[in-house]
Amino acid sequence: MSSEALIEMPPLYEPGGPELMPGFRYERVTTDGAEINVAIGGEGPPILLLHGNPLTHVSWHRVAPTLAKSFTVVVPDLRGYGDSSKPDGGEDHSGYSFRSMGEDNAFIMSHFGFDRFQVAGHDRGARVAFRMALDFPDRVERLVALDIVPTHHALTNVTLGWGIEAYHWFFMAQKAPFPERLITADLGYYIDYKLNKKGVGLSIFSPGAMAEYKRCTTPEQIHAVCEDYRATVSVDLAMDTEDYLKRTIACPVLILWGSNSHCGRHFKPLEAWSPWAPDLIGWDIPTGHYPAEQRPDIVYRALWEFFSGRGVAKITD
Repeated sequence: MSSEALIEMPPLYEPGGPELMPGFRYERVTTDGAEINVAIGGEGPPILLLHGNPLTHVSWHRVAPTLAKSFTVVVPDLRGYGDSSKPDGGEDHSGYSFRSMGEDNAFIMSHFGFDRFQVAGHDRGARVAFRMALDFPDRVERLVALDIVPTHHALTNVTLGWGIEAYHWFFMAQKAPFPERLITADLGYYIDYKLNKKGVGLSIFSPGAMAEYKRCTTPEQIHAVCEDYRATVSVDLAMDTEDYLKRTIACPVLILWGSNSHCGRHFKPLEAWSPWAPDLIGWDIPTGHYPAEQRPDIVYRALWEFFSGRGVAKITD
């Protein structure tokens, strides 16, 4: 089924039972350096959904099952997260670079027989999707990024306000095992604090998803996440600095950011993205940092319309 054949947008539904990803099957895919836990479901044009920190693939559980009525939906745990493996990052932490994670996911899509695909990412997943769009321009057809500005812009435009809200970028990037030892002293407290965003709270998370996030908050995952952030301020920033004003994203890009998130409060996302994405649209939506869980109605509609090649309705309330 081509995207042109998608006539009507199925109404959003949330499964009422305990299963977070009904209709999806699971497979472990071995890439170059990791074993990735992947959920796949649906039929139609392929789309790849990438989660952020400190989440797992189930962060898409409120939109993925309905998207699967129109698309083949591939939803992995990034390397280091959830039930994917936690490989060594190496001396330069490049094992957790966005390029390494992007290569994982390009391989996964090839594994399932998809040469070209569309991708949406949130938080860290959006940074992986950004790198994939640069590194695989012949494969990524459309890109949706939720609640980020590009890494190069974030790290070269640090303000006091953003630095306070994004403290974990710099704390988790400290030399091992300093942040790991402090965080693992009370993992339950850490995950509750990390997810409890200003002005939003924890009530946006379903009990099942929250239980998954807590189950996966292990010492092994914390170390992997720290490696992720160590890579961000070193090898990832170096790659983006090399590419800045030299390479751009070839495909259409949609960016959505929360009006009540650190991204919305401290950046001008369209200005931050414009040097990287010539074919760019985007606006703020009434959420905090976790839009797919807080307002799945807005996120689902935007993804469906954009991935169907249609005009995207701008919903601001």
